[in-house]
Amino acid sequence: MLFPVLLFAQKNKDTPKTLDLIIGTYTSGSSKGISVYRFYTESGRVAYLSQITGVDNPSYLCVSDNNKFVYAVNEETKGGVSSFSFDPKSGKLGFINKQSSLGADPCYISVDKDQKNLFVANYSSGNIAVFPLNKDGSIAPGIQTIHDDGHGPNKDRQEKAHVHTAVLSPDEKYVLYTDLGTDKLNITRYKSSQSNPIRPVDPPFVKVTPGNGPRHIAFSPDEKHLYLIQEMGSAITLFDYKKGHVTAKQTVSLLPEGFKGETGAADIHISPDGKFLYASNRGDANEIIVYAINQDTGELTYVDRTSSKGKGPRNFVIDPTGSFLLVANQNSNTVYVFRIDKNSGKLTPTSNRIDIGNPVCLKFAPAE
Repeated sequence: MLFPVLLFAQKNKDTPKTLDLIIGTYTSGSSKGISVYRFYTESGRVAYLSQITGVDNPSYLCVSDNNKFVYAVNEETKGGVSSFSFDPKSGKLGFINKQSSLGADPCYISVDKDQKNLFVANYSSGNIAVFPLNKDGSIAPGIQTIHDDGHGPNKDRQEKAHVHTAVLSPDEKYVLYTDLGTDKLNITRYKSSQSNPIRPVDPPFVKVTPGNGPRHIAFSPDEKHLYLIQEMGSAITLFDYKKGHVTAKQTVSLLPEGFKGETGAADIHISPDGKFLYASNRGDANEIIVYAINQDTGELTYVDRTSSKGKGPRNFVIDPTGSFLLVANQNSNTVYVFRIDKNSGKLTPTSNRIDIGNPVCLKFAPAE
């Protein structure tokens, strides 16, 4: 999720020269927690700042809009969510507290701009959970869960619900969540003042091609379109979007003609100028695919595909200047920096990289 970055870019007319790059990891390997690096937007250079250890599998992160707190899931069978204070000058994190995620294997987390609530997707238990936030950044016990029911045609991976995301709409009036297990994109209305802040809209969901396995989503900057990447089908579906309602418009494959290897589509982001869409694909592909976005219709046209220079490009991020794309190769323990050609959208690898154990999530925050 690029929420804090996009908001920062909108608020500041001057191009930021430095950012904090916050990296979530799996701690089953050499990583011990969350690491922070300084990122220089003029050169793409990265420099180590700090690490907080003793955090179990902080695989996905989000940053509060006021830049004072970082929140992480603890992706385990007995799932958790943890809060941290954040000093953007030094890049240091300080542990605040931890709560049960009210589910198993939480894999996604987001926070509203007003610092009222956290939203967590619990993958293995197939539910989304809501957690109020205190003024000191600490997380209160969860107050609401919505469990998805059903299954898909793939008996190995879709035997039950597997919720993958919990994303706020740009106006924060809706929370959308994907379910890989049931092939659904679910939509809920969000009102922070209510005791149960989210409730399904009517209709409450749309379905994709059975067996495709919805994963992550991205909104266009003009908020008129929504793009859904599907992990198992290695496809992207474009929806027209308006006030919590979606209409499918186009589906494109991430795969080159004749490809027969294993795949696993993962992440999806749009350039800050809204001209290009980027998607990652894992398995035997291990690449970033680039599409041009039609500015009138939102439809996608294939541009290029580039090796991620590693294995398992789980997550990637675009800096708010639109000059660089950084990709986390989870299975080869690297983060690579690519330069973006703003005219063509194509990527060129740079010599800048980070060696880090099992990187999963990359988030930018303004450096002060």
